[in-house]
Amino acid sequence: MSPAPSKIRRPSWSFLAVVLLAGVLLVHHGVSQADGPPQPEPGAAKLGTSTPPADPLPASVPRRIRIPEIGVDAPLTEVGRDAEGWLDAPPPRKANLAGWFTGAVTPGQRGTAVIDGHVDNADGPAVFYGLGSLKKGEHIEVERADGRTAVFEIHGIDVVDKADFPDRRVYGSTGLPELRVITCGGTYSKRSGYAGNVVLYGLLTSVRGG
Repeated sequence: MSPAPSKIRRPSWSFLAVVLLAGVLLVHHGVSQADGPPQPEPGAAKLGTSTPPADPLPASVPRRIRIPEIGVDAPLTEVGRDAEGWLDAPPPRKANLAGWFTGAVTPGQRGTAVIDGHVDNADGPAVFYGLGSLKKGEHIEVERADGRTAVFEIHGIDVVDKADFPDRRVYGSTGLPELRVITCGGTYSKRSGYAGNVVLYGLLTSVRGG
């Protein structure tokens, strides 16, 4: 895919809720690991942080995502919707590539930004294989085109059912600068792939650079 354009599309959240109702179609593409990807700990779904939010940033295209605790350091490409209206994902053959959904705000803006990526591909683990092992209080860094790095503190992580995806809770705006990072998770079958999505909830708590 080509790099994300500088023009930022910002449809209303009511529109976003419609187009993403079914969650994220990130299918299992390849080699099963012995125990599968890590899943969130019980109780991690409860949202909340004692760290106050940082002031929202203006729009700027995200270029890279880093999650030091699980060794993620990946470029970002733009993603939209697939032919069936699901939130699309980067090409599965590019294991170390994540996608920023251009129909939402850019990471650091007021509202809820969305980044997704595959859990694995035909060669094994992909960019967000370790997402389910993250814990509250850990951090996600998003490098932006304006030279700033938006730092999000994790305040919740959950596995949600694709068949009953809580679109409003995941995608809805809280009025704060938030981030959702999403990949596949939950139970897996060879016939239908993963039954759920791992969803990570982050709040902008600091900004570096700029």
